[in-house]
Amino acid sequence: MDLEAVRTFAAIAQAGQFQKAAADLSLTQQAVSKRVAALERDLGVRLFTRTPRGAELTIDGQAFLPHARELLRAAERAAASVRSARRPLRVDVINSRGAQSGLLRGFHHAHPQTDLDVLMLLDIDTAVTAIRSGTLDASFRAVTAPGRPLPGDIESVRVLDEPLQLLTGPAHALANAKSVTPAQLAGHRIWMPGITPGTEWGAYYDDLAAEFGLTIESTGPNFGSDALLDTIADTPALATFMSEHTRLVWPAGHDLRRIPVTDPVPVYPHSLLWHRDNPHPALAALRTHLTATATAPGHDTPGTWTPPWTSTH
Repeated sequence: MDLEAVRTFAAIAQAGQFQKAAADLSLTQQAVSKRVAALERDLGVRLFTRTPRGAELTIDGQAFLPHARELLRAAERAAASVRSARRPLRVDVINSRGAQSGLLRGFHHAHPQTDLDVLMLLDIDTAVTAIRSGTLDASFRAVTAPGRPLPGDIESVRVLDEPLQLLTGPAHALANAKSVTPAQLAGHRIWMPGITPGTEWGAYYDDLAAEFGLTIESTGPNFGSDALLDTIADTPALATFMSEHTRLVWPAGHDLRRIPVTDPVPVYPHSLLWHRDNPHPALAALRTHLTATATAPGHDTPGTWTPPWTSTH
């Protein structure tokens, strides 16, 4: 369908006159009439009835008008998607309360003029596909998950190593500990219903459990962080892992305990991923900001643990 003919049709419907629409579009009235005639031939219907006062939509014209306007909006969205300097920077994070969101908030505070669209995609494969298609500019991920090396056109840089903490209720056996080691957690039930099989964070916790003989359970529906906190507070036999920078608020009666895990400290490695040919000007600013604020010493840092497959670059 000729979008210029559709645009002309919508302009006439708005103006109520061929002559007024021609002036609005900087066209001759003859050109406007030809476009409408061609569109009517393509559709096989009449769109306007000429009257002494101008042009009125036929029943078919009235039916076509909302779809014509949506076609024009879709065309504008399609064009805007590749005008990188004029659209928000689209960045993917794992969740809205985690460290990645904190990194983005820091960037937005330093660059308040930059528009951001924050998305939450399911896994690294989905994120990489979106980056390669141009529908996403960057993603915070742990790279690279076993068996899924990054494509050659995807760049990454490690920007944050985030320590894990143990979260317990007040009646848990470890509730009063000032710190715990991974070895001390063996035999305790660690409940994490948010783990999604096949994701890079799922691979991370699988390796953590295997390395230290931990029991990490992901059974049951994931009703969100509030339900998780309620269950941990009320169930002495359960604890969960929580990243150090995860923002949580709970009722005072829960009396939850955040306990550091040490010797070694399990750290979750956050990297920024982007397409090497992405031209968005704000992407370069984000990368520069994260490089300046990066706190990712790498998996060889004494006293810390990450799976051997996580990238240090």
